[in-house]
Amino acid sequence: MDLLERIDSWARTAPDHAVHVSGERTLTYGDLTQRSDALAAHLAGALPDDKSPIAVVGHKEPEMLVAFLGAVKAGHPYVPLDTSIPPQRIERIVAVAGAKLTLTPEEVAALTTTAAAAPAHRVGPSDPYYIIFTSGSTGEPKGVVITLGCLTDFVTWTLAEQKFAERQETFLNQAPFSFDLSVMDLYLSLATGGTLFSVTNEQIANPKQLYHAFAASGVTTWVSTPSFAQMCLAERTFAAPMLPRLRRFWFCGETLPPEVAAQLLERFPQAQVWNTYGPTEATCATTSVQIDHEVLRRYSPLPVGYVKPGTRILIMDEDGKPLPSGERGEIVIAGPNVSTGYLGRPDLTAQAFFTSDGERAYRTGDWGQFQDDLLFFDGRMDDQIKLHGYRIELADVEANLRALAGIRDAVVIPSVKNGKPDSLAAFVILSERPVGSDFAVSRALRTQLGERLPSYMLPRKFVFVEIFPMTPNGKADRRRLEALLR
Repeated sequence: MDLLERIDSWARTAPDHAVHVSGERTLTYGDLTQRSDALAAHLAGALPDDKSPIAVVGHKEPEMLVAFLGAVKAGHPYVPLDTSIPPQRIERIVAVAGAKLTLTPEEVAALTTTAAAAPAHRVGPSDPYYIIFTSGSTGEPKGVVITLGCLTDFVTWTLAEQKFAERQETFLNQAPFSFDLSVMDLYLSLATGGTLFSVTNEQIANPKQLYHAFAASGVTTWVSTPSFAQMCLAERTFAAPMLPRLRRFWFCGETLPPEVAAQLLERFPQAQVWNTYGPTEATCATTSVQIDHEVLRRYSPLPVGYVKPGTRILIMDEDGKPLPSGERGEIVIAGPNVSTGYLGRPDLTAQAFFTSDGERAYRTGDWGQFQDDLLFFDGRMDDQIKLHGYRIELADVEANLRALAGIRDAVVIPSVKNGKPDSLAAFVILSERPVGSDFAVSRALRTQLGERLPSYMLPRKFVFVEIFPMTPNGKADRRRLEALLR
């Protein structure tokens, strides 16, 4: 039984079970299969002998799930686009993708009122299943092609590791469907006959609505960026009584601060905390590790995990030669979960992808190293600036700040003058506010940091905040933080 057959099987065994809850709307497995079949039949008729991508634009409506499955059942990959993306960029992505059809929730609803059998030709294991666009260094969005085989490999690994209870799980969907973190909660929920519980941008912007939604959700598996969980921890009632069925936190997308993991273990003693790592180009996640009190005691920063079975991670030097454990280099991922490349960009594909021992391999552009068979993420290789002649990796400064007592999280950005970095500024979330003025606290932090870093890497300015502004994907919004310096 392949992934699509597995998803459709729930319509036979549990047709009335909720597959998706978003706001006041609920979609059942029976409706999902019937409506996605009808949409697939329509697409096969509208685009005969055409397997071009189908763009889907919306924000966590049930029709988005119908559109995703309807597209692949008709043999088309889908391109998920959230309405938080500026319209001009959406238009550009649709053009780059070569999508001949763009579906909205309203159009999907209108096209799926009449039952129809899905066509026989679905996407196959080597066919593109979805295409997620990421930002490119040139400003041109890049479409990462993920095949059904890539997705199946990820789902198979995670089901074996986490041992979800069929038809008993409720997965939190925090990230928009245009961000590959959402693939983790969406397809593991669909594969297990679970319920996907989406929180919308409106709820996230209104804490009262958000925590009320959590209390009513019955969430068992929390999937989010660490920043989103950290924001929630600012609410003192965000604890086990609010989410009594919660069994695990599952993080990906950015660095998990030890302080956040420690607070979650304290407030949710019944739940496990898992850290994972993987770029969009390697299908969501490639490593994972449970963060318990022993791991917190032994490591800072935290590891991002053990490598999944069937996949290799190499740490390579600048000449492409493997490095031994304990030495830092570029993280390279090789295995069946690696993307086939960037849509319509053979030049970029050739730069980032290659073949290693007969397997697809991807140069991540991330620094990393192994210790005790665990992978540690050391920041982006391109997250580097030159300040007064010195090369500085911002992630290095951030990691050392987070290691200081009393700091919950930190983001470091360059302060620019006359178009060039002039100094560093650190935005800091404190665990507790110490006695003294901002100047006195800043001076104390700078002194402590000076024991760990050379003087040229020390931030000149410290800004203390309660939470970081977040992007729609749930990551710290560095651009908005930069605007605070102007």
